[in-house]
This record gives sequence, C-alpha cells and structure tokens, in this order.
Amino acid sequence: MNVELKKELPTYEEQKDFYIKLRSKITKYVDSKSGKAGKFTPYLLFAPDLFHLLVKSMFDDRLDAKSKTLIGSGILYFIAPVDILPEGLIGPGGFIDDIIVATFVVNMLINKFSPEVIEENWAGDEKLLNVLKKVSETSDTMLGKLPARSLLGRFMKTSKQAKLSKN
Repeated sequence: MNVELKKELPTYEEQKDFYIKLRSKITKYVDSKSGKAGKFTPYLLFAPDLFHLLVKSMFDDRLDAKSKTLIGSGILYFIAPVDILPEGLIGPGGFIDDIIVATFVVNMLINKFSPEVIEENWAGDEKLLNVLKKVSETSDTMLGKLPARSLLGRFMKTSKQAKLSKN
C-alpha cells in the first residue's frame, strides 16, 4: 500500500517522548485514584500501549489494506475529540472507551493474522494476549459504568414502557 504523507512523521525520539509523557500522565492519574473510583484505573495504562500498537501496525507491510482501514478507525477513535468518554472533559479516565475499541480492533487482527505478527509491534510491559484477556473480561463491566450506556439503557426502558402502555 503506497500512501503519500503530506506532513513528515514525527521522529522516533518525538514519538517516544509522546509515549513516555502519556504514560506518565496516566500513571499520575492512576496513583491519585483509590477505592471504587479507582476500580478501572489499572486498565488506563494499557491506553498508550494499545495506541502505540495500532500506530506501529499501520506501517507493518504484512497487514493488508482492509486491516489497515480497521486499524485507522481505531486510531481515529483514540484521537477524536468527541467520543463516549472525551478525555478533554474527564481526563485520563476517558481512555476507557478507547481501550475497549482498540481491544476489539486488535482481537480482529489476531483472528486474521498470527498473534506473533501483531505482538512484534507491542511495547507494553505485559504480554499482549494477557492484556487483551483482562480487558475483554472486564469490558462488559466497564461499559455498564459508562454514562452513555446508562442513558441508552434508560431510554430503551422508557421506550419499552411507553410502548406497553399504548397497547
């Protein structure tokens, strides 16, 4: 896939600095949370690792264009200013939805390609498959805690009740 970039990519050092700064910012946030409020904060440290994995995978020649479109969608979700939990409004806790989307994308890639191909782009401290398992096991609980999910649930419940009362 030949793609012409209009702007130079940041140097490796600039990319590394961004990655380290993001991890530091999230680590400070995680360290400040405890108890119920901090239940999902350990997962937040997966955000920079998953984002890094998606970006590195975009440049992996072994992956096809269709897969790179999926990866690009995951990257766009990370950087979009408006999503279910916007980081700009609620801080690093807003990465929870991004982590869930990235996990979905990476799971799709692992189902299509060998895990070793994807793991070569992984920079996290834990093994990639362990991270994906942890996030997958917890994602339903995480999604249930999202405000948008609660609002949607209430809307559906109200709609169903209104429909029943009409009949």
